[in-house]
Amino acid sequence: MIWYYWIIISLFALIFFFVIYLFAKRNRLLKKYNNDKEIVGWIMHRKIWLGQTKEQLLDSLGKPVSSSQQVLKTKIKEQWKYAKTGKNRYNLKVSIEDGEVVGWDKKN
Repeated sequence: MIWYYWIIISLFALIFFFVIYLFAKRNRLLKKYNNDKEIVGWIMHRKIWLGQTKEQLLDSLGKPVSSSQQVLKTKIKEQWKYAKTGKNRYNLKVSIEDGEVVGWDKKN
């Protein structure tokens, strides 16, 4: 019967540390983005939006699984790929031009 209590205590500890982690992340992002609660809210909810910077995208979704870059005369095009499903197949592809999100293609 005592193992039952250890499971419950462990579960509460996990939840507690997860909440602390989220609180610390939110505070760090608020400092980084000059207390812009709207941007921080979108990042915390793992959102993508037009005009989002590469740094904001990294904070929102993390590092891409794969990426490609094309340097043209007037701009730099990148494609960041997330959630690999097979050979050269991804559930999410984000298009970036000159450091800002210009579109994305999400499967599912």
